[in-house]
Amino acid sequence: MDKKGKRTHILVIRLSALGDVAMTVPIIRCLTDKYPEIHLTVLTKKSFLPIFLGMERVTVFTADIHKAHKGFVGLWRLYKALKGLHFDAVADLHNVLRSNVLKRYFALERVPFSQIAKGRREKRALTKAGAKKLEPLKSTHQRYADVFAQLGFPIDLSEAKFLKRKQLSEQVLQVVGKDAKKWIGIAPFAAHEGKMYPLALMKQVIKACNDTEKYKILLFGGGAKEIERLDSISNTFENAINVAGKLSLSEELELISNLDLMLSMDSGNAHMAANYGIPVITLWGVTHPYAGFYPFGQPLENALLADRSKYPLIPTSVYGNKVPKGYEKVMETIRPEEVVEKLFEQLEA
Repeated sequence: MDKKGKRTHILVIRLSALGDVAMTVPIIRCLTDKYPEIHLTVLTKKSFLPIFLGMERVTVFTADIHKAHKGFVGLWRLYKALKGLHFDAVADLHNVLRSNVLKRYFALERVPFSQIAKGRREKRALTKAGAKKLEPLKSTHQRYADVFAQLGFPIDLSEAKFLKRKQLSEQVLQVVGKDAKKWIGIAPFAAHEGKMYPLALMKQVIKACNDTEKYKILLFGGGAKEIERLDSISNTFENAINVAGKLSLSEELELISNLDLMLSMDSGNAHMAANYGIPVITLWGVTHPYAGFYPFGQPLENALLADRSKYPLIPTSVYGNKVPKGYEKVMETIRPEEVVEKLFEQLEA
């Protein structure tokens, strides 16, 4: 609080993909733990609101970027609504055209405005074709934390606490049932083919888990095509259940928080599970943990990487959307046996 005892109200901007938004959680949790005087309002998409439910002194303001808040007129309308909440500062964790327009509007009231440094030059160097120096860049989590440090609220991410496990609702239990088996979450899809494990190989992993009779395999995904493919898998294996399309995001978070392990691509499910301290094994194709998007608090040995001796250009992109000719099968260098071994190692630890 300031000298008059007033709380510090900070607007946090993160309008992006699910994984990027989920990665804000450890930083927000760390901030509210260290600074009881601050209140945070997160500006994000309506569909992502459940990610922040239950977090102390955190509220969500949802932006309709496709209709009401689209374009310069829409952003002015958004700014006018935000202005009424009387922010003391703005933390822009997105730094794109949309948030830069908002920056100009907030400048009218001289509201302090700090933005993320995305490290675009370092990321271009890491993903360039030809010889490259493969070394870890600053993590996105730390880049987020740096934004708040610029506003006078430094944090030590080693002090960040995981979210608490959620109680399972009757709706979730109706889908997954009750038993004494350990629960493995598997999210086999990704936004780009360059970072998705071949489904035929993933089925071998699922079969190995299924045949032990020790594990329940819960399949995560979204969209009609993914649901259809996951239904096929769940119909093949007795101990596999497709939860895609059956639960809301809020209910999926309940389930994720109760997993014994999550197996995921370089995708949003990995970050959501990591926020609850769930062990996460990630599979990496043309992307790489060194780009800064590794799940929070996870040991690096939980990342299984494509073979760079065969595919030396890896990482070819930050997001997996750039796959050079001849690199279409990089994921096949991660053997199913290797994935299964890592899974069992974690589950039996």
